[in-house]
Amino acid sequence: MVEGKRAAAMAENRSQLIRAARKAFATQGYADASMDELTASVGLTRGALYHNFEDKKGLLWAVIEQIDGEMAERLRAIREQAPTLWQGLLAEGSAYIEMALDPEIQRIMLLDGPAVLGDPSKWPGENACLDITMRTIRSLIDEKVVKPVDVEAAGRLLNGAALSAALWVAAADDPKAVLNKAVDAFRQLASGLLLDAKCSVETSASPA
Repeated sequence: MVEGKRAAAMAENRSQLIRAARKAFATQGYADASMDELTASVGLTRGALYHNFEDKKGLLWAVIEQIDGEMAERLRAIREQAPTLWQGLLAEGSAYIEMALDPEIQRIMLLDGPAVLGDPSKWPGENACLDITMRTIRSLIDEKVVKPVDVEAAGRLLNGAALSAALWVAAADDPKAVLNKAVDAFRQLASGLLLDAKCSVETSASPA
Protein backbone atom coordinates (compact mmCIF):
# COMPACT_ATOMS: atom_id res chain seq x y z
CA MET A 1 0.00 0.00 0.00
CA VAL A 2 2.77 2.40 0.97
CA GLU A 3 4.77 1.49 -2.13
CA GLY A 4 1.71 2.09 -4.30
CA LYS A 5 1.17 5.55 -2.83
CA ARG A 6 4.85 6.37 -3.25
CA ALA A 7 4.81 5.28 -6.90
CA ALA A 8 1.65 7.33 -7.53
CA ALA A 9 3.23 10.39 -5.90
CA MET A 10 6.38 10.01 -8.01
CA ALA A 11 4.32 9.66 -11.17
CA GLU A 12 2.36 12.79 -10.26
CA ASN A 13 5.56 14.73 -9.56
CA ARG A 14 6.96 13.67 -12.92
CA SER A 15 3.76 14.69 -14.68
CA GLN A 16 3.73 18.10 -12.97
CA LEU A 17 7.35 18.77 -13.87
CA ILE A 18 6.79 17.87 -17.53
CA ARG A 19 3.68 20.07 -17.67
CA ALA A 20 5.52 23.01 -16.11
CA ALA A 21 8.58 22.52 -18.31
CA ARG A 22 6.48 22.31 -21.42
CA LYS A 23 4.91 25.67 -20.63
CA ALA A 24 8.23 27.26 -19.69
CA PHE A 25 10.11 25.94 -22.73
CA ALA A 26 7.33 27.08 -25.06
CA THR A 27 7.02 30.59 -23.66
CA GLN A 28 10.54 31.39 -22.45
CA GLY A 29 12.69 29.05 -24.50
CA TYR A 30 14.93 26.29 -23.20
CA ALA A 31 17.92 28.50 -22.43
CA ASP A 32 15.96 31.08 -20.45
CA ALA A 33 13.73 28.69 -18.53
CA SER A 34 14.77 28.70 -14.85
CA MET A 35 14.73 25.29 -13.19
CA ASP A 36 14.30 26.91 -9.77
CA GLU A 37 11.24 28.83 -10.93
CA LEU A 38 9.90 25.80 -12.77
CA THR A 39 10.11 23.46 -9.78
CA ALA A 40 8.80 26.10 -7.39
CA SER A 41 5.77 26.66 -9.62
CA VAL A 42 4.58 23.12 -8.86
CA GLY A 43 5.74 23.07 -5.24
CA LEU A 44 8.71 20.79 -5.81
CA THR A 45 12.49 21.08 -5.44
CA ARG A 46 15.41 20.65 -7.78
CA GLY A 47 15.92 17.29 -6.08
CA ALA A 48 12.66 16.04 -7.57
CA LEU A 49 13.78 17.20 -10.99
CA TYR A 50 17.15 15.46 -10.73
CA HIS A 51 15.52 12.29 -9.37
CA ASN A 52 13.12 12.05 -12.31
CA PHE A 53 15.15 13.44 -15.20
CA GLU A 54 18.79 13.75 -14.04
CA ASP A 55 19.12 17.26 -15.47
CA LYS A 56 17.50 19.99 -17.56
CA LYS A 57 18.34 18.21 -20.78
CA GLY A 58 16.65 15.06 -19.52
CA LEU A 59 13.54 17.10 -18.79
CA LEU A 60 13.61 18.46 -22.34
CA TRP A 61 13.78 14.90 -23.67
CA ALA A 62 10.68 14.04 -21.63
CA VAL A 63 8.79 17.05 -22.97
CA ILE A 64 9.79 16.25 -26.55
CA GLU A 65 8.73 12.63 -26.11
CA GLN A 66 5.29 13.77 -24.94
CA ILE A 67 4.79 16.27 -27.76
CA ASP A 68 6.13 13.79 -30.30
CA GLY A 69 3.53 11.26 -29.19
CA GLU A 70 0.75 13.81 -29.60
CA MET A 71 2.01 14.78 -33.06
CA ALA A 72 2.14 11.12 -34.09
CA GLU A 73 -1.46 10.64 -33.03
CA ARG A 74 -2.60 13.70 -34.98
CA LEU A 75 -0.74 12.49 -38.06
CA ARG A 76 -2.19 9.00 -37.72
CA ALA A 77 -5.71 10.43 -37.75
CA ILE A 78 -4.94 12.55 -40.83
CA ARG A 79 -3.41 9.57 -42.64
CA GLU A 80 -6.35 7.29 -41.89
CA GLN A 81 -8.96 9.86 -42.95
CA ALA A 82 -7.49 10.17 -46.44
CA PRO A 83 -9.46 8.44 -49.24
CA THR A 84 -6.42 6.56 -50.57
CA LEU A 85 -3.11 5.34 -49.18
CA TRP A 86 -1.20 7.68 -51.52
CA GLN A 87 -3.24 10.71 -50.50
CA GLY A 88 -2.73 9.71 -46.88
CA LEU A 89 1.02 9.72 -47.36
CA LEU A 90 0.91 13.20 -48.89
CA ALA A 91 -1.52 14.52 -46.29
CA GLU A 92 0.62 13.22 -43.44
CA GLY A 93 3.81 14.81 -44.78
CA SER A 94 2.07 18.09 -45.51
CA ALA A 95 0.45 18.18 -42.07
CA TYR A 96 3.82 17.56 -40.42
CA ILE A 97 5.25 20.58 -42.21
CA GLU A 98 2.22 22.70 -41.27
CA MET A 99 2.74 21.84 -37.60
CA ALA A 100 5.80 24.09 -37.75
CA LEU A 101 3.37 27.00 -37.39
CA ASP A 102 2.23 25.75 -33.98
CA PRO A 103 4.12 27.98 -31.48
CA GLU A 104 4.84 25.15 -29.05
CA ILE A 105 6.03 22.69 -31.70
CA GLN A 106 7.98 25.41 -33.45
CA ARG A 107 9.87 26.50 -30.35
CA ILE A 108 10.42 23.17 -28.60
CA MET A 109 10.54 20.55 -31.36
CA LEU A 110 12.06 22.48 -34.26
CA LEU A 111 14.19 25.27 -32.79
CA ASP A 112 15.40 24.54 -29.25
CA GLY A 113 15.22 20.75 -29.47
CA PRO A 114 17.66 20.34 -32.36
CA ALA A 115 19.96 23.03 -30.92
CA VAL A 116 20.22 21.21 -27.59
CA LEU A 117 19.72 17.54 -28.46
CA GLY A 118 21.12 17.34 -31.99
CA ASP A 119 19.78 16.02 -35.29
CA PRO A 120 16.00 15.33 -34.97
CA SER A 121 16.21 12.57 -37.59
CA LYS A 122 18.12 10.52 -35.00
CA TRP A 123 15.65 11.01 -32.14
CA PRO A 124 13.99 7.79 -30.88
CA GLY A 125 10.54 8.76 -32.14
CA GLU A 126 11.79 9.06 -35.70
CA ASN A 127 12.27 5.30 -35.99
CA ALA A 128 8.54 4.74 -35.51
CA CYS A 129 7.75 7.38 -38.15
CA LEU A 130 10.17 5.77 -40.59
CA ASP A 131 8.61 2.34 -40.05
CA ILE A 132 5.16 3.73 -40.88
CA THR A 133 6.40 5.48 -44.00
CA MET A 134 8.24 2.37 -45.17
CA ARG A 135 5.18 0.18 -44.67
CA THR A 136 3.08 2.66 -46.63
CA ILE A 137 5.56 2.80 -49.51
CA ARG A 138 5.80 -1.00 -49.59
CA SER A 139 2.00 -1.24 -49.84
CA LEU A 140 1.92 1.41 -52.58
CA ILE A 141 4.52 -0.55 -54.55
CA ASP A 142 2.42 -3.70 -54.19
CA GLU A 143 -0.63 -1.76 -55.40
CA LYS A 144 1.32 -0.56 -58.47
CA VAL A 145 0.90 3.08 -57.41
CA VAL A 146 4.57 3.76 -56.71
CA LYS A 147 7.64 2.71 -58.66
CA PRO A 148 9.56 -0.33 -57.35
CA VAL A 149 12.12 1.74 -55.44
CA ASP A 150 14.18 0.75 -52.43
CA VAL A 151 11.67 1.09 -49.57
CA GLU A 152 14.11 2.25 -46.91
CA ALA A 153 15.78 4.79 -49.19
CA ALA A 154 12.44 6.24 -50.28
CA GLY A 155 11.15 6.34 -46.70
CA ARG A 156 14.21 8.10 -45.36
CA LEU A 157 14.23 10.63 -48.18
CA LEU A 158 10.51 11.43 -47.84
CA ASN A 159 10.70 11.81 -44.07
CA GLY A 160 13.90 13.81 -44.39
CA ALA A 161 12.25 16.15 -46.89
CA ALA A 162 9.30 16.76 -44.57
CA LEU A 163 11.61 17.35 -41.59
CA SER A 164 13.84 19.75 -43.52
CA ALA A 165 10.80 21.64 -44.74
CA ALA A 166 9.41 21.92 -41.21
CA LEU A 167 12.76 23.16 -39.89
CA TRP A 168 12.87 25.73 -42.69
CA VAL A 169 9.37 26.99 -41.90
CA ALA A 170 10.08 27.16 -38.17
CA ALA A 171 13.28 29.16 -38.61
CA ALA A 172 11.92 31.54 -41.28
CA ASP A 173 11.39 35.22 -40.53
CA ASP A 174 7.87 34.79 -41.90
CA PRO A 175 6.89 31.12 -41.41
CA LYS A 176 3.45 31.53 -42.96
CA ALA A 177 4.93 32.94 -46.15
CA VAL A 178 7.27 29.96 -46.46
CA LEU A 179 4.72 27.26 -45.63
CA ASN A 180 2.94 26.99 -48.98
CA LYS A 181 6.22 26.86 -50.87
CA ALA A 182 7.54 24.14 -48.58
CA VAL A 183 4.41 21.97 -48.77
CA ASP A 184 4.11 22.34 -52.55
CA ALA A 185 7.76 21.38 -53.07
CA PHE A 186 7.35 18.37 -50.77
CA ARG A 187 4.32 17.17 -52.75
CA GLN A 188 6.09 17.65 -56.07
CA LEU A 189 9.12 15.73 -54.88
CA ALA A 190 6.95 12.90 -53.56
CA SER A 191 5.10 12.69 -56.89
CA GLY A 192 8.33 11.55 -58.52
CA LEU A 193 7.74 8.16 -56.90
CA LEU A 194 4.46 7.62 -58.76
CA LEU A 195 4.33 4.91 -61.40
CA ASP A 196 1.73 6.87 -63.38
CA ALA A 197 2.71 10.52 -63.81
CA LYS A 198 -0.94 11.47 -64.40
CA CYS A 199 -1.65 10.77 -60.75
CA SER A 200 0.74 13.55 -59.78
CA VAL A 201 -1.97 16.13 -60.43
CA GLU A 202 -3.31 15.61 -56.92
CA THR A 203 0.08 16.51 -55.46
CA SER A 204 -0.06 20.09 -56.69
CA ALA A 205 -2.59 21.27 -54.11
CA SER A 206 -1.14 23.49 -51.40
CA PRO A 207 -2.59 24.16 -47.93
CA ALA A 208 -5.04 27.02 -47.64
